Amino acid sequence: MPIYEFKCSKCEEFFEVIVMGQEDDREVVCPKCKSKAFQRVVSATNYAMGSSGNATKGVHTQERTCSTGTCKTYTVPGS
Repeated sequence: MPIYEFKCSKCEEFFEVIVMGQEDDREVVCPKCKSKAFQRVVSATNYAMGSSGNATKGVHTQERTCSTGTCKTYTVPGS
C-alpha cells in the first residue's frame, strides 16, 4: 500500500494518504481546511546516520531563483 504525501495549496498543511488499491476512489481533501486544492510532493528518505541526537525533524524549505521567478523546494520527512 503506497503512502502519498501532499501539500495543501490553501493552508500549506502537509498530509499523507494511504492508497488501499486501484479501486480506492475516495475523495482526497486537506484534513485541516477541507480544501481540494493540493499538490503531490516527492517524499524524502527519512533516515539518519550516527546517533539519534543528530537527526533533524520537520519540513524544510529552500528558495532559489529559477527561469519562472522564485522556486521553492520542500523537504518532507517520511513517516
